[in-house]
Amino acid sequence: MIRGRVTDWALALVLPVLLLVAYDAWARTAGDFFFPPLSEIGATFADEWLFTRIPTDLLPSLGRMLAGFALAVGGGVALGALLGFSRMLSTALDPVLQFLRALPPPALIPVSLLVFGAGDSAKVFLIALGAVWPVLLNTVDGVRGVDRTALDMARSYRVPAHARLTRLVLPAALPRIFAGARTALGIAIILMVVSELIGADNGVGYVVQLAQRGFDIPEMWAGTLLLGLLGFGANALFVAFEKRVLHWHIATTGRASSAPRRRSRRPTPKPTEAAGARRS
Repeated sequence: MIRGRVTDWALALVLPVLLLVAYDAWARTAGDFFFPPLSEIGATFADEWLFTRIPTDLLPSLGRMLAGFALAVGGGVALGALLGFSRMLSTALDPVLQFLRALPPPALIPVSLLVFGAGDSAKVFLIALGAVWPVLLNTVDGVRGVDRTALDMARSYRVPAHARLTRLVLPAALPRIFAGARTALGIAIILMVVSELIGADNGVGYVVQLAQRGFDIPEMWAGTLLLGLLGFGANALFVAFEKRVLHWHIATTGRASSAPRRRSRRPTPKPTEAAGARRS
C-alpha cells in the first residue's frame, strides 16, 4: 500500500515539475521583465511570505476566509435542510434565492462597503454570500434524495422530527453536503482575494495588487504562488477531513463497486471421485 501511494504521488508531481522546469528554462532565455526565473521568485517568496508577512497579511486573510466559509456552510446547511423538507417554503423563497444567486459577489463590493464599512465584516459578507450556494443547493438535493421508505418508517415509529433530521436525513445527505462544501472552499479562496482588492490595507490580495501597481514583479508572482499553495493545502486538508467523517460512505461504495467475489473454499471434486460418489 505504501508503495502504491508513493507511485501515485510521483505520478501527480511529474507534470508540475515538468511545467516548472520548462518555465524556468524559458524565463532564463527570454529575459522578460514580467516573467522572472524561478530562483528570483523563490527568493522573494522566502523573504516575504515565510516570516515577514505571515502575521500582517496571511493570517488576516485566512481568518476572513475561514469565517466566511464557516458562515456559508452553516447557513447553507440550515437553509437547505428547511427547503428540502418544505416544498411550500422552497416555492415561496425560490424567486428571492434565484435573484441573490444571480448577483456576482464582486458587484456587491460597493454595497458591502457602504453597509459594513471598510473592515473585515464586508469581506466576510462577500465570501459567505458567494460560497453559500453550492452548499445550499447540494443540501437541498441531499435532503430530497433521502429514501422515503426510511422516512415513512421513522414516522410510523413516532420518531421525533429533530431525531429524524439529525440521525437520518443529515447523515444520508452528508456526501452531497461535503461535495458542495468542497466547491465552496475554492470559491471562498477566490473571493478572499477579490474582497481585498478594494478598501483593504492588508491581506494576500492587497499585497499582490500593490506589487502589480508598483511593478514589483517577483513579489507579485510570489503572492500568486502563495495563493496556489494555499488552495492546494486547503483542498488536501478538506479531503482528509472528508475521508475521516465519511469513512462509512467511502467503505460502502468501495465494497459495492470493487469488492471481489468470494470463492468457496470447498475443493471441486475430481471426475473419478464424482463418479464413485454417484455409484455409492
